[in-house]
Amino acid sequence: MISLILFGSLLLLLILAVPVGIALGIASFITILFIPPIPVESLFRDIVTSLDNFPLLAVPLFILAGELMSGGGISERLMNFGKVIVGKITGGLAIVAVLTSMFFAAISGSGPATVAAVGGMLIPAMIKEGYDKKFATSVIVSAGSLGIIIPPSIPLIMYGVSSQTSVGNLFLGGILPGILIGLVMVMWCYIYSKMQGYISETEPFTFKLFFKELNNAKWALLTPVIILGGIYSGQFTPTEAAVVSVVYAFVISVFVYKEISLKNIPQIITKSSLTSAAVVIIISAATAFGQILTLERIPNKIATGLTSISENTVVILLLITLMLLIVGMFMDTAAAVIILTPILFPVAMQIGLDPVHFGVMMIANLSIGFITPPLGVNLFVGSGISGVPIPTLAKNVTPFLIGMLLTLLVIILVPFLSLVLV
Repeated sequence: MISLILFGSLLLLLILAVPVGIALGIASFITILFIPPIPVESLFRDIVTSLDNFPLLAVPLFILAGELMSGGGISERLMNFGKVIVGKITGGLAIVAVLTSMFFAAISGSGPATVAAVGGMLIPAMIKEGYDKKFATSVIVSAGSLGIIIPPSIPLIMYGVSSQTSVGNLFLGGILPGILIGLVMVMWCYIYSKMQGYISETEPFTFKLFFKELNNAKWALLTPVIILGGIYSGQFTPTEAAVVSVVYAFVISVFVYKEISLKNIPQIITKSSLTSAAVVIIISAATAFGQILTLERIPNKIATGLTSISENTVVILLLITLMLLIVGMFMDTAAAVIILTPILFPVAMQIGLDPVHFGVMMIANLSIGFITPPLGVNLFVGSGISGVPIPTLAKNVTPFLIGMLLTLLVIILVPFLSLVLV
């Protein structure tokens, strides 16, 4: 009965288009009224105390760093450097788009931000060089989804906080799976460009040009080195790394590249604060929601239900994968991570999965939701840049979607990929 009230009220509120964070809080409040021994005050205590969490500070800081980098000229310099290296290969500019998106994702930690920053430059450039507008947009939209797998990743931080798993280990775990998905996208770009006869018009490779663009892009290229290198060398924690990334992004964007003026800073802080506030509301409300789940032993019941269907680990993982794919189509990634981690994490532990492997698998799964309707945030951002209708764009990302699904199966079935660096 309690489960029915909890999930039924949440579903009704979401259907009524109530924002996710508010819907979680209201559903939790309604449900707790039907649990007599539990005082209502405990709900508000959970909401407040959930934010008293040191690793969670990294979320608004990485959001702010991403905003600074989006307008700081970093993506343009990464694109020019990529063109020097692979620009002459068949489909070179499409490959540059994927590699630039991967690198920018590693800096910003956001899928939509990557699509906006990289797509704004590369979609017009690809169209000018003869690429079909639909293909050019689908490349950027798909590659932008890597923003939540390659560290620093905000959803990985949220999973780490929810499951009490080391964020540093999760960052390590996301590196190879993110690169693998990126390489699969590069392969399709090459094959499709070969089929369509796209010929690159970039300048021939010369060491003079290489070192020129390397010098221009050196501060952008150093960003993940400083952030991740600092974490794994023990110089600072992931949360402290977020502070370093904000300071570094500010200095590079304002004083080195000079793409952002000081008068733009209040606007950037306001924008990142609004994004952070929405995320924080979701986290705090979802924590209260998770407490009710725990009190009612709902995760245990779900674990028992899944294991009663089959005791085969692979079958259970495939069922979880199917569930996450469906959820990713309809729910924001941050909300899905916060809501589903308390439910699915005990199931993963019961069947003997490593917490890092399960976290990477979960985030890689939800990343597909960025390019699958009806939510498909990246589709909306890409459509806004190029003007390609969303239904047409959704059809054109299908090859990338198939590649991501096949790679997801490899990530699920080969834990080595997620755990070797850890």
